[in-house]
Amino acid sequence: MIKKVLIANRGEIALRVIRSCKELGLKTVAVHSTADHDSLHRFFSDEDVCIGDAPAKDSYLYIPRIIAAAEITGADAIHPGYGLLSENHHFAEACEENNINFIGPTKEIIKTMGDKATSRRTMKEAGIPIIEGSELLNDIDEALDFAKKITYPIILKATSGGGGKGMRICQNSKELKQSFELARVEAEVNFGNPEIYMEKFIEKPHHIEVQILGDKHGNVVHLGERDCSVQRRHQKLVEECPSSYVKEETKQKMFEVAIKAAKSINYIGAGTIEFLVDAKQNFYFMEMNTRIQVEHTISEVYTSIDIVKEQVRVADGKKLQFKQEDVNFYGHAIECRINADDPYHDFRPSAGKIIRYHVPQGLGVRVDSHIYEGYEIPPNYDSMIGKLICWGRNREEAISRLKRCLKEYVIDGINTSIPFHLELLKNKEFLSGNYDTSLIERIKMKEKK
Repeated sequence: MIKKVLIANRGEIALRVIRSCKELGLKTVAVHSTADHDSLHRFFSDEDVCIGDAPAKDSYLYIPRIIAAAEITGADAIHPGYGLLSENHHFAEACEENNINFIGPTKEIIKTMGDKATSRRTMKEAGIPIIEGSELLNDIDEALDFAKKITYPIILKATSGGGGKGMRICQNSKELKQSFELARVEAEVNFGNPEIYMEKFIEKPHHIEVQILGDKHGNVVHLGERDCSVQRRHQKLVEECPSSYVKEETKQKMFEVAIKAAKSINYIGAGTIEFLVDAKQNFYFMEMNTRIQVEHTISEVYTSIDIVKEQVRVADGKKLQFKQEDVNFYGHAIECRINADDPYHDFRPSAGKIIRYHVPQGLGVRVDSHIYEGYEIPPNYDSMIGKLICWGRNREEAISRLKRCLKEYVIDGINTSIPFHLELLKNKEFLSGNYDTSLIERIKMKEKK
């Protein structure tokens, strides 16, 4: 029986996991770097341990220190959150070796699905539709030959990639020659692995993902789809569910494929099957995230299911509390990622002290954040400082509520992405629901005088 959970993460996701654990009656342990000494997740946990200096490699990515923190506090389980070590099979293995329950899938599943080339091959063997692509590319000549075979445009991807990092789109052989070594260097810098592969690039696709949950007894359910097509440089900024673009018939096929994919690898815990959908409603497996995601919140609002609680229960060996026919979908949910950056100047990061802070409230409103008035945002980590989630009986009501909340949201002392979100909500293409991943390229931010 899990009794005490260490959250191997920071910021809003650490705070969010702490809340669910407390509702389950579990003790919690927060870890933090020296830069996060004043972060809320530290204050709301039962215990906390400083695990190193500000650089993530010296703290949040330092596996021995996290394991040591679990041992000295008596934590019998670790929740990895998202990002950082959440999809690191070495971390899952270290937990196993030290008799700590890793709240997530097995190290074997993480390793298989974390390597993009291997996951593509695994899904292809399971009969899941994938985008035409290569195995690992050893040199530029091999890349040029394969690009000629599948025709341009193509996209180079890091096999250990994620979060939009390590990707390069090439329209012709000249761009491929220029990008090949750069892509390898980016992969090495971001993931410690220079291996890359190639896919046929689908122009103006819709990015649709399916939330799944699996237990150790072979049960797998889906919690519907999320449209994550509002992206900048492959980084999501806005997510919503359900998708207004994907037809109902296509959704049902997508759900069947997602369940099949998860069952083919005996998946355990929360995960996401990500697809690209083209103009003809054809969909292709892109990748699987073997963790909870930033945007899990809208699926929770959409289904009234606490995904984190299910993660913990499943890790403890329990069956899912519901079957597929028990999952109900309610209204429409939209999430805006609130980032500490400047949308008027190419989303330049904006660290600093919060001098005034007010969060929107009301029916159908949820804010997940770890900041507060007087808090100083460190420059060492991802720029996301919160998430605004609005629910409505339909998409129109959700958007109307979101617009009201964004105008009510006050974060003074730094620049944030709030002005961008307000501009997005004026965009006819977004309002129509028929938008793709190229939408942000057409939104021009003009600073008010």
